[in-house]
Amino acid sequence: MATFVDRVVLHLQAGDGGHGCASIHREKFKPFGGPDGGNGGHGGSVSLVVDPQVTTLLDFHFHPHVKADSGKGGAGSNRDGANGHNLVLKVPNGTVVQTSDGTVLADMVGAGTTFEVARGGRGGRGNASLANAKRKAPGFAELGEPGDQLDIVLELKSVADVGLVGFPSAGKSSLISVISAAKPKIADYPFTTLVPNLGVVRMDNHTFTVADVPGLIPGAASGKGLGLEFLRHIERCAVLVHVIDSATLEPGRDPVADIDAIEAELSQYGGLTDRPRLVAINKVDVPDGRDLAEIVRPDLEERGYQVYEVSAATREGLKELTYAMAELVDAERKAAPSAEPTRIVIRPIAVDDDGFTITAEADGSFTVRGVRPERWVKQTNFDNDEAVGYLADRLARLGVEDKLAKAGAQPGDLVRIGVREFDWQPTLFAGVDFVPGNRGTDVRLEEKSNRASAADRLAARKARRVRSADEVGADASDDTIDDEDDAE
Repeated sequence: MATFVDRVVLHLQAGDGGHGCASIHREKFKPFGGPDGGNGGHGGSVSLVVDPQVTTLLDFHFHPHVKADSGKGGAGSNRDGANGHNLVLKVPNGTVVQTSDGTVLADMVGAGTTFEVARGGRGGRGNASLANAKRKAPGFAELGEPGDQLDIVLELKSVADVGLVGFPSAGKSSLISVISAAKPKIADYPFTTLVPNLGVVRMDNHTFTVADVPGLIPGAASGKGLGLEFLRHIERCAVLVHVIDSATLEPGRDPVADIDAIEAELSQYGGLTDRPRLVAINKVDVPDGRDLAEIVRPDLEERGYQVYEVSAATREGLKELTYAMAELVDAERKAAPSAEPTRIVIRPIAVDDDGFTITAEADGSFTVRGVRPERWVKQTNFDNDEAVGYLADRLARLGVEDKLAKAGAQPGDLVRIGVREFDWQPTLFAGVDFVPGNRGTDVRLEEKSNRASAADRLAARKARRVRSADEVGADASDDTIDDEDDAE
């Protein structure tokens, strides 16, 4: 027996970007041919697309963990890494995408509707792309950006024009099986319908869909039984049809009481009071059922309902009921606003928008938030001093250094950017003209020592051994005077 699943939790992981490559071109007679490290490939994204052939979320129920391919790393000889393949997940029409806390991200209605739910990470640039007139041979490359990782909730709400509601075993499945081509499971015991069934009805020039919503019971709107699982499937229905069992033998059950109980649940669930209603008193082929239908019909008409006496077994009254459904559906479609083409909204960045914010925390630290600063930190290899210096220069050009100073930051204060924490040192002179040194190093990050370097010690040794020209001349003049004295 097929299983119907209309709510799942997906654990998504977009692909990570590939790391850039730090490489130097070397060949015979060219020991230093310049940087040739390639860029890393971009990670694959995860997207959802509506497929009319998919009717359930069953596949995601058994495979809730979804991961896209990561990008490949760059290589020498200017070879870029391959991009990760994007992952496209097919979902049924009417799927609502939510976050774990209930925030709606997308309402996917209509075949072909696509939504990118997790974006792949950017690939890191190789040192060939980072080279410029001042930094001709970078000794570092960017790391790949991690892809988005999140949990989402997929909730299926059936898309139908007419919803059949009623108590269990009222004959809703039998009714939809005779007015459409749907073939739901039907038996003579209660709660046979455990999943919504959709059927397409064609009457002359009218075509509409009918949803057989599983039976409701008192307390369904508060979560009793599986009521909440069933009620969500009638939210999109334009017309509601009460299917009443006129031949039930349960004590305390009659058509008027059944309608009152169902209406109470619909009212408690909310958002369905404006939908037009029809009443179909089913099973009038049973003698007692026909008599009961004739008795309660005037009371229901006084309440403003259009009442139809039908029988799914003999098909009595189904033509009139179907035409009434078609008329209400056409009226709702005409009253609905016409669909407008998607309008592209352009939101320019404000002239005073720096692209980041700085927040002073209660513990005396400062937090920098922004898309670019956080991405730059993720792509920095902190084991490479030159890469750290390059990050400092980028943040200084963006204005982070100046804004930290204006916010009251003092040297040594803790600064957070993304998942990284720094001791702010404005004495690094970030943003000044870059002075190239050995690859992978930055003179601004070198720790100062009182001990003289090897070059300084060598220069001092040479200075002691080589006397200046003045000292040599002075010694020569003294020798001449001594010789003259001896001659006398």
